[in-house]
Amino acid sequence: MPDTRNTSAIFARRVYIVAAIYGFLAVPALYFTDAPDPHRLLYFAFAGIALVFQGVFLVMARDPVKYAAFVPLTVFEKISFGIPALAFWSQGQAAGDMALGGAIDLVFAGLFLIVWLKLRKAA
Repeated sequence: MPDTRNTSAIFARRVYIVAAIYGFLAVPALYFTDAPDPHRLLYFAFAGIALVFQGVFLVMARDPVKYAAFVPLTVFEKISFGIPALAFWSQGQAAGDMALGGAIDLVFAGLFLIVWLKLRKAA
């Protein structure tokens, strides 16, 4: 029988590393866009918190079994942008690139959910 704990940890490690790399490439671009004027502070605070989470993903990738309890929080982090981005886009209130970013975040939310299920099953 294969070592499910080890294979689950390897899968989790890869998912979180890819998510962090994507985030470190995508999020800094937010600092170079025109933020909505009345909400500039919130826009840039969101970008900063999103960057912090990329670091969290890297920490979790080092030892996914140890940090498994944080996986549901990372799912929530992804859906908290993904769902509103697609909702605003569907109403014509957000650009296509925001919708694409939201869709990618929802894919990562699904992958994080799979990580969580695999780690729970292997425990």
